[in-house]
Amino acid sequence: MSQPAFAETSSVPIQFVSRSRQRAEAPPALTTVCSSCHLKDLCLPCGMSAPTVERLDGLHFGRRRVKAGQPLYRAGESFQAIYAVRSGTFKSTLGATDGREQVTGFAMAGELMGLDGLAQGRHPSTAVALEDAEICAIPYDHLMELSADSGELQRAVGRLMSREIVREHSLMMLLGSMNAEERLAAFLLNVSQRMKARGWSATEFHLRMSRAEIGSYLGMKLETVSRTFSAFVQQRLLEVDKRHIRILDLEALTRTFEGRLQ
Repeated sequence: MSQPAFAETSSVPIQFVSRSRQRAEAPPALTTVCSSCHLKDLCLPCGMSAPTVERLDGLHFGRRRVKAGQPLYRAGESFQAIYAVRSGTFKSTLGATDGREQVTGFAMAGELMGLDGLAQGRHPSTAVALEDAEICAIPYDHLMELSADSGELQRAVGRLMSREIVREHSLMMLLGSMNAEERLAAFLLNVSQRMKARGWSATEFHLRMSRAEIGSYLGMKLETVSRTFSAFVQQRLLEVDKRHIRILDLEALTRTFEGRLQ
C-alpha cells in the first residue's frame, strides 16, 4: 500500500522551548503544561503527586503538529526525546529487508512513543501520523536531569519502559498463539478499552488505520482481515461501515478473544 508523499517527506526537527521563553513569547500553541493538560491521567504524569507534576512544567519541550502521512521520526534518526500524543493517531513501523513495511503498533492521544530509541541512541522504527495530529516532545536528557532527585519521577519513567515490554509481549501472544478471529477480536477490544479510558464510546468508533495496516500489525493477509470482519458482521458481533465500527455484542466478542487464553 502506497503512502502519499511519504518517500519525499522528511521528519521535521523539533525545537525545544523552555518554559521561561514560553512565558516571554506566549505563543498560543505552547500554552499547555503537564499540570493542566486534560490527558495527564493517561500520559507521563499518570499516578504522580501534584508537586511532582508541577516540576514537569519546568521541562524544556517541543510541540508540533504533524499532518496525516507525515513522519514524526524515521528509523535511524538520533534519539533525543520521547513523544506524547496530544491528538490524533500514529503507527509505528519497521522496514523489512525485502522493502516491506511491518506495523508494530498504534499510538493514540495520551500515549507515548519513541522509547525504542533509548537502547541504541537511534530510533529503530518510523512513526507516521494516520491523521492530522499534535505531539509534545519531552527531551530525554532533561527528563533524566529532573528525575535525578525525584524517586517518584524515576518510578514513572520505569513504568513507561515496563509498558513497552508488556506491549511487546502482548504482540508476541497475538502472533504466536491465536487464530484470525481471536487476533482481530483482541485488537478491537484493545481499541475499545483505550477509547473508554479517554471518555469516548467503547462500542462505536472510527478506525484511523487501514485494513492492510491492521493486517500487518496482526500478521494477517488483507483478505483474511476483510473476511474476518465479514464473519463478525454475520455473527452479529459488529456493524461495519468502511472504517466505522459499532460493537453490537461486547461480551460475545470478548469470549471470542478469551477462548484461546482459557
